Amino acid sequence: MENILNFLFQKKIIAPILIFVFTCFIVKWSKLIISTLFTKGKDSFEKKRRTTIIELANRIFKFFVYAIAIMMILDVYGVDTKGILASLGIAGVVLGFALQDTVQDFMSGIYIILENYYVIGDTIRVNDFQGEVIEVSLKTTKVMSATGETYIFSNRNVSSVVNLSQSRAGVKIVVPTAYEEKTEKVETILKLIVKEAKKLPDVESDSKYLGIESFDASSINYAIILYCKSSEQWNIKRTVLKLIKDVYEKENVKIPYNQIEVHNDK
Repeated sequence: MENILNFLFQKKIIAPILIFVFTCFIVKWSKLIISTLFTKGKDSFEKKRRTTIIELANRIFKFFVYAIAIMMILDVYGVDTKGILASLGIAGVVLGFALQDTVQDFMSGIYIILENYYVIGDTIRVNDFQGEVIEVSLKTTKVMSATGETYIFSNRNVSSVVNLSQSRAGVKIVVPTAYEEKTEKVETILKLIVKEAKKLPDVESDSKYLGIESFDASSINYAIILYCKSSEQWNIKRTVLKLIKDVYEKENVKIPYNQIEVHNDK
């Protein structure tokens, strides 16, 4: 037993184990502590921004901690770590030229956070793809659409990204109404609908009734506009369209639709 204990407590056996355990402990608890301290008591936007920064910083921190741990373990076994570091420095310069796109991705990943282009939880549009940012790493960004597809693009393509969460949208709704309905009555109803829509969480106070939009073959088209967060525009539109339908039915206001009249010629 004494021989076994002496073997196990040799520097070359116990030191790597302790270094590995201590490294895992630092990585795990530093992420938890930093996340708690830096997001506590913040508003939703600032919390999203800080969460993204923390995720990115943790990835960088974890890389350096594990790199240091590996160097310490190699040093225990008598490997010349200074020579390795010098070689890595030269190799890094060579790889920097060979992997220019990757280096550009890394730099863009840092700029995305520092310049607040977008953060985890934002809704963005990349080319024709729209969705929520679910992950930002040093090299890529992952975006998930409302239907579950995940789109991954390189950070160097950030110039083609439109952030829909940091701007507002104007949702214009055109309401076709029968010609026989009194204009004053329709306008009063639509103004009341806009007033009700303003009570929704994401609708802004300058939303308004616009007036008569156009005359169609079977309807007068009235228009309202609702200002809201870009990420919520489609939800707002669906909610208000339902509200319009319910109010029109309640007030017996007719929404015309195409009808076909068939004549039976004997």
